[in-house]
Amino acid sequence: MKNEVKIHEVDPSLNSRRSFLKLSGLTLVTTGLVLAGCSDNDNDNDMPDTSLPGIRNGVFDLGSGDFGVLTYAYALEQLEADFYTKVVNASSFNTVFSSLEREVLTDLYHHEVVHRDFFKAALNGALPDPSSQLLPSLAFNYGSLNFNSRTEVLATAKALEDTGVAAYNGAGKLIKTADYLLLAGKIVSVEARHASAIRSLINPNSKDFAGDDIVNMSTGLDDAKDPSKILPIAAGFITTKFTAKYLP
Repeated sequence: MKNEVKIHEVDPSLNSRRSFLKLSGLTLVTTGLVLAGCSDNDNDNDMPDTSLPGIRNGVFDLGSGDFGVLTYAYALEQLEADFYTKVVNASSFNTVFSSLEREVLTDLYHHEVVHRDFFKAALNGALPDPSSQLLPSLAFNYGSLNFNSRTEVLATAKALEDTGVAAYNGAGKLIKTADYLLLAGKIVSVEARHASAIRSLINPNSKDFAGDDIVNMSTGLDDAKDPSKILPIAAGFITTKFTAKYLP
């Protein structure tokens, strides 16, 4: 059985912050087909298939094409899920943050865990040999970040969410399969809601939720960055070594 994602849309007339974050959700079921086991390399020679993720020269490489992009997204979702897991489990979570902030951060935690688990299940069901081609669980180090500091947590959340939106936007052009692009578009819409919510918590009732530091004023579009620009930023938190030699 392959993995299927079902998208549940909620009444868009709801206008509370919590409802805003829940307008779109992802639920995994284990029926049907979402990711088809395919390769971007149609050569029948002995050249290595760089579209498939896996160990190369002793280090895991994300690969290229659709599988490479999905594995790249899985790595980023692992980071975000780990971060919010630590946030909601911090000893001062219930005292440092307001009730609204706790609701928002808990929602983000649940969303990112679902995103992470979706990519893991989908790739596990689609890769020809997931035992060697599925990106392992990554390890993280947040340095001196104080998870009991509201200011530090929200600043880091802002950086991660803004980076996540730019990552999905930049990777979209690399996706060849329409169904994968549709799923990425749905997930990035949720990530953009996260970014706006965090920015609103930091600076309520301001224009920062769609600030000109992330939205290009001439196009009206969010930033888009290639994996080569995103991964060095994520590497500040990810301690597990991997490469992305075949992604731009």
